[in-house]
Order: sequence, then C-alpha cells, then structure tokens
Amino acid sequence: MAPLVTVRDLTLRLPDGADRPHAVEQVSFDLHAGRILCVVGESGSGKSVCAQALMGLLPPQITRAGGEIRFGDHDLLTLDAEAWRDLRGRRIAMIFQEPMTALNPAMRIGRQITEMFEAHDLLTPAERRARALALLAEVGLPEAEPILRAYPHQLSGGQRQRVMIAMALALEPAVLVADEPTTALDVTTQAQILRLIHDLQRRRNMAVLFITHDFGVVSDIADEVVVLEKGLVVEQGAAADVLGRPRHPYTRALLAAVPTLAPRAADVTGAEAFTVSGLAKTYVTRGGWFGRPRVVPAVRGVSFTVRRGETLGLVGESGCGKSTIARLVTRLVKPDAGTIRLGDVDLGTLEGAALRDARRRVQMVFQDPFASLNPRRRVGQAIADGPIAAGIAPDEAHARAERLLALVGLDARAAGRLPHEFSGGQRQRIGIARALAPEPDLLVADEPVSALDVSVQAQVLELFEDIRKRLNLSMLFITHDLKVASRVCDRVAVMYKG
Repeated sequence: MAPLVTVRDLTLRLPDGADRPHAVEQVSFDLHAGRILCVVGESGSGKSVCAQALMGLLPPQITRAGGEIRFGDHDLLTLDAEAWRDLRGRRIAMIFQEPMTALNPAMRIGRQITEMFEAHDLLTPAERRARALALLAEVGLPEAEPILRAYPHQLSGGQRQRVMIAMALALEPAVLVADEPTTALDVTTQAQILRLIHDLQRRRNMAVLFITHDFGVVSDIADEVVVLEKGLVVEQGAAADVLGRPRHPYTRALLAAVPTLAPRAADVTGAEAFTVSGLAKTYVTRGGWFGRPRVVPAVRGVSFTVRRGETLGLVGESGCGKSTIARLVTRLVKPDAGTIRLGDVDLGTLEGAALRDARRRVQMVFQDPFASLNPRRRVGQAIADGPIAAGIAPDEAHARAERLLALVGLDARAAGRLPHEFSGGQRQRIGIARALAPEPDLLVADEPVSALDVSVQAQVLELFEDIRKRLNLSMLFITHDLKVASRVCDRVAVMYKG
C-alpha cells in the first residue's frame, strides 16, 4: 500500500550560532494508513522539528536546506499560508505536548472545539454543538455537557488531553501528529490516553506520527520506530526489531536508561529526622452566586517518618494529594490538622519570622525546571539568594553557589549564565543546587524528573542518590512512577484519594 506521507532526505538548517548546522539531516520515513510510527530521541535530537515541519509550524529561523515532505500531490515544505489553512486540521492534525498551554484559558471547551468547524466554514451552529458532544463521548468523556461549559483550568490533565484529541479528530484527518502527548501525565492516565489514541487510530484508519522520548510508550503503541540522535537517523525499523534487537549504541543506551521495577537495597539506620502525623488539608472553592461551594479533602490523616539519610518515595496518581503534601511539608500551605515535626520544631504551628527561619531547613526541587527559575536572574545569583536572605555574606553565598554547581556536575563558570542557556537536565541540576544552598535537613523533590527524557532522567536520579549519600540528607521524593521510585527510594508510601 502506498504511504500517505513520504519524507525524503529532509534537512532543516538551524540559525547561525546553534550547536550544530542542521536541526535534522537526511531524514527519511513513510507514514501509512492504519500504522503508528514513533520518532524517538533525547531532547534536542530533532523529534519535534519533524512534527512541526509536517504541520507547517516551523519557526522562521529554521529553514529548509533540502529534501521534501510529500502528502498526496503536495510538497508540504512549499505550501503558502492559505494552502496550509485549508490542509491543517482537515487533512493533517496535531495533539500538542502540554494541553494547559495549547488550550485557550479564556475560552470554554465547547467554544474551542466548535471553532474547528467555524474555521473551515462547516456545519450549522446546532450541528457543531452536536458534533462537539459526540467527539467528547468518543474520547471517553461521557459527561460532555459540563465539560463543554468548563474552562481548561477546571479539568484534570487527562481530561484536557482528551479534549485536545477531540479537537484534533474534529475534521477527521488522515494524518495525526502526536508530539509527546503523555509526558506530563501520571502512568495510569498515560495508559488510558495511549489506549485511546491506538483505538481511535485503528477505528479511523489514520496514519500517526508519535513523538516521544519514552521507550515504554514505544513498546505500547508503535508499529515502526525511527531513532534520532542530534538530527541524524541512527536506527529505524519494525518496533519489535528496534526494541528487541537494537543495533546502534545510542539506541541501546536509551533502552538501558529506562528504569525498572527492581528495588535497590535500603540500608538506612539513622535516627528519625522528620515526622508527619495526622496531617489533613481540605480545599473549599466558591461555587458562584448560586452554586454550592466545592469541597475537596486533598489530604486525610496522613502520617509518615523520614530517617536521617533516607529517601521516602510518595507515589500516586494525579489528584491523590502528593503535591499538597509537598506544600504542607514546606509550609507553603497551612495544614487544617496534624503535626509536621522537624527535630524539636512543629512547622505546622509556626508563623511570621519563626516560620521564615525554620523554612530554610526544608527545601524543594520543583517539577518544571523551565518554570521554576527566574529567566532574568543569573543562576549563581538564584542559588545565592537563599543563603543571603538567611544572613550569609554575599561573597560567601556566591562561593557556596559555585561549589554547589560543581557538586551537581556543572562548571562553576555557569554561575554567570541565564537559565535559557541550559538544557532541561542542566536546569534541573541548577534547581537542586539552589535547594541545597540553605543547607536543609529535608529535601522535598516534587516530580523532579517527569519533564526529562529517559537518559537525562537517569543522570538526575543518579545525582539525587549521590547527594543523599555524600550529605547524609533526608529526602521526600514525590513521583507518579514506581519505576523511578524503585531507583532512588529506600521506602515507598502510596497515596490514593488523599
């Protein structure tokens, strides 16, 4: 059967000053109806550029240097804006990586779905609404009426991603491009979304280009695989062959970086450093002028202990209360009940200056290394800010920042650079250095590797383990992935609905 899309010798030039001349070079593959092709590689390998080229969404600084992308009679790299408006959505559609940023926060979900039909001047208003309801039901959202009226922030991550899939399917395209659509989701929601994409693809006989860095996803969904390294295809073939008999060292390294469920041996015998007992937190939100308030018991009677030098894993799905525990433990949120004891101090009862002084003893590594650093502040200053606020002399604080950068595997000269000059993995290392700067007794890591590709994830997990051993540090490691927990945690606590 002839392919729907043919990519031949695709070469895309990067702007002057980039780390290499081409984003991708001499890339070739085919997309067939009823088949899923996974493009795999680390951050910066050129995966998303392939997706953007297929959708006509390349940024202006990336230019064509050779090759073609043929879809029917069209070379997609030569189409003008008007031709793309007719083709995009109707024949080729895309599911974006982060639905919270891809959806318009100021528009209701129903309006965003029906806009797809309006843009192509299809159907009457009543027919558009009926089609939107049918699409939401098709993607597994049976209570469609409330969702049509909702704004994106009122939906869960999995619901938002299903809405994105409904929008992509609205005009029944022949080709679907999915750019890391499950990266930000917990493992159970990820499995549901993968199953949904697979079922819809088979039912509609679509060709799917699936971009991912996760070989676990590849094994679940792929028919064929293309492996990219720094813009070059290093291996491609049937999924069973690439996964079962990888030929290229880069492919084997990516597969080896995928964590397993084999637990490491726990050898912690230190004294209790941190104790939580009977912790509870309920969120109450207003229900509008006439609606009832919405009451969500996020944390209900949670108790645990972390010993000196121990890593306790807190595992569960999105919405189970993990991140609320992190906010409570760091006293970003005040508990409704329970105690948070760090040594002889109950953090849950402190206020004002006493709380500010005690808070330095519990530091946090955030989930998103891109959003957690001030883009206008040089990283050395960002690391030094905490110690300076605690009364350390600026010279000593900056010297400490340079030592911490070396500790997390970065050059001390990086202190003078801005966050955008670093990769995602390097930024997370900077986040770890910043959290260590006040010399805390407890480090809280809230999903610190979920946004990273598998090889960088493995490096950061090794860094956490190395730091724990060298500093004899206590850690609360929050994750939705049991494989990640098995790699760094001595004990695991599983949360479910608070």
